[in-house]
Amino acid sequence: MASDFDFSGKLSFLNLGELLQLLGSSSATGTLRVYSPYRGDAGLIVVENGNPVDAKDGTQSGVEALFALFGWMEGRFDFTREPVACERTIQKGRMEIILDGLRLLDEGKITKLGPSPPAAAAGRLVAPVSTARRAELPPIIKGPLVDYAYVIDEEGFYDGDEIVHEGAHGNWIWVILEGAAEIIKTTPKGPLKLLRVGDGAFLGSVASLLIGDNVRSTTVVACGNVQLGMLDSQQLAGELANLSADFKSLIKSLDNRLRCVTGIGADAHARTTTFMDLIKGKKMALKEGQQEERLFRIRDGEVVVARSLGSGYAPLAHLQKGDFFGHIPFLTIGHEPFAAAVFSSPGLKLAAVDSQKITAEYKRLSATLRNIIEHLAACISATTLVTINRVGQSGIR
Repeated sequence: MASDFDFSGKLSFLNLGELLQLLGSSSATGTLRVYSPYRGDAGLIVVENGNPVDAKDGTQSGVEALFALFGWMEGRFDFTREPVACERTIQKGRMEIILDGLRLLDEGKITKLGPSPPAAAAGRLVAPVSTARRAELPPIIKGPLVDYAYVIDEEGFYDGDEIVHEGAHGNWIWVILEGAAEIIKTTPKGPLKLLRVGDGAFLGSVASLLIGDNVRSTTVVACGNVQLGMLDSQQLAGELANLSADFKSLIKSLDNRLRCVTGIGADAHARTTTFMDLIKGKKMALKEGQQEERLFRIRDGEVVVARSLGSGYAPLAHLQKGDFFGHIPFLTIGHEPFAAAVFSSPGLKLAAVDSQKITAEYKRLSATLRNIIEHLAACISATTLVTINRVGQSGIR
């Protein structure tokens, strides 16, 4: 009965990618059922803390079933909040699943059930695009509903306006109230379009509120008309000041990861190969896909996070003293331990981090600060996919 559902609707209004983003932004736990007029049985996705952990589609299960469900373009869905007790068969992070699913759908590698739908409205998570346009259209990341208690001012931008300039200084953080913006990195071979961000997404570095002066690492340009809300930096800084030293360092380390993977993506776009030298002289400390539940802080030495490309490894992040690596219980960033390996320098010294303590601290954060950190993780995951694709296209090995 509909009254038993916490959330339901039509797939013509919210597609599967949008649904997964919505459930992720609220850290929902429960069961998502998808129904198609072209199939007798429902598709099922089990979600835990906003991330898919298992899926069923007929005889298929796991991530293959989940990708198949992206082809269900018509029908309805319902979501029920409930405890989950199934075995985790999906290790990929939510954002990587969404972007891979949409890419496979666009490339015709996922079967669409029923007639082809009309083009999605402007600002939707996905719209059918030609092969020629695919490379020019970065993925879009949306955020949760905006908490206006943190918004102290609003500002509008027109299509093509530059909102942030790479290399400029600034510590303020915006939230997109309406519209979308494109994140662009400058390279010697021309601009690299990394991502698009939409309603509820954040522009700016939360780590800048901890380290003071901040240099913008990318340019942000309005895609259509955009309405932004400026967040209360003093209120956020006050909350950050009360965090433990470990949690502050974790935020700085996540910000460093995003800058690293963005820089490597830019180098690959420009076909600069120097980043491949990061792994030289290092030994593998964590295998890609390894079951590792611990989290570490680097006391001395350095590590390189890298993903396998079959014939070798592509570096993603260069981490040094004070940075963190390993399993972050409340975030999925598309890196180690499940989706990347870790290479360590000789003489690496580590400190074990109390994961339960920082998880409890994370749960005590305001919804806005949690959303900012979750958005940072989503950007790391999405930018990682862009970077891996650029490395693959460049032929660098």
